[in-house]
Amino acid sequence: MTNPAVWHKSTYSDGGANCVEARESVAGADVRDTQNRSAGHLSFDRVEWAALVRAVGR
Repeated sequence: MTNPAVWHKSTYSDGGANCVEARESVAGADVRDTQNRSAGHLSFDRVEWAALVRAVGR
């Protein structure tokens, strides 16, 4: 798990305009749009985050 204060780009992002960043912690994860960081982020608790990661086949 990465440092919760550090945002990192998804390995699935294409490096262009369609990038997503995440920061993970023991409590869950936050996700935001790299191109529109000021719009805020979505937060997921650890159960929701684990289900999403399993669903996309990390």
